[in-house]
Amino acid sequence: MKTFSNSAAAIAAIGLIAAPATAQELEAQSDYEAPNSEITVTGTMPSDLTGMPEGPTVEGVISARKGDLMQVTMPDGTRTVVAISPATEIRSSGGFLGLDKDKLSSAELLNGLPVEVDTVEWAERGLIATKVALKTKDLKTARMIHNGTDQRFTANEAATEALRGRVANIDEYNVKGTTNVYFDTAKYNLSAESRAQLCQTAQQAEATDNALLLVVGYTDSTGDYEFNQELSEKRATRVVNFLQQECGWKPYRMMVPTGMAEADPAADNTSEQGKAQNRRVAVNILVSKSVDGMATGL
Repeated sequence: MKTFSNSAAAIAAIGLIAAPATAQELEAQSDYEAPNSEITVTGTMPSDLTGMPEGPTVEGVISARKGDLMQVTMPDGTRTVVAISPATEIRSSGGFLGLDKDKLSSAELLNGLPVEVDTVEWAERGLIATKVALKTKDLKTARMIHNGTDQRFTANEAATEALRGRVANIDEYNVKGTTNVYFDTAKYNLSAESRAQLCQTAQQAEATDNALLLVVGYTDSTGDYEFNQELSEKRATRVVNFLQQECGWKPYRMMVPTGMAEADPAADNTSEQGKAQNRRVAVNILVSKSVDGMATGL
């Protein structure tokens, strides 16, 4: 089986897969077409996938929806369009050791949601998903962003609808600034200094037109991969919660947080000083290149 897998990626690659809140409802835009991707499938969708040739496993983040079609963007920026059939099994996992599994509807496949998709090949028409696996905690985050976006459209319909049309197909961002906050070994609590830095960063972003925040957590090389992956996610989540709860940053202006474990180290892990620099969360201020410089703020 061929596999497109999640791997360590730079900030630019993460920016590609985390769509801004104004694009969270692309499924409602019937004229949306993913750039550099063929998103048109003709013919009746088969309801029985038995016996169809096995396709690749696609791992990445949902970056667009159109009817029964779903675009998944991988960390390297590659996009793959997959069809959702009545036979597609969609399940989330969570709970103790991730063993609890809930069956979901295709309506839960929201933009910004990390997924692993098993596929079959549909003749010359493309790929159909046989199974879509996701994590319950990721779904909760995607729902929060989606609901926050809905509320924002209600409150600011005229301005946001105009902005939405200009950013729906944008997948490149300018980095306007990055703030790193640091952590003790195996910890994810914030120091007083880090708290002050985060609110200063939120203020800087607030003064930047059309700014979004992308939060990425990292660890040093101490511990195994599973431990470090979970720790990096906890660090990123802690920072996101603080930014929203204490610094007043709105959920709909936050991209999906990411944990990168010990990938992309800022310094050498062979020294204690280097490890200290790697135990961090990076808060990136991003602006879509298509709206950079626009007078209308989010």
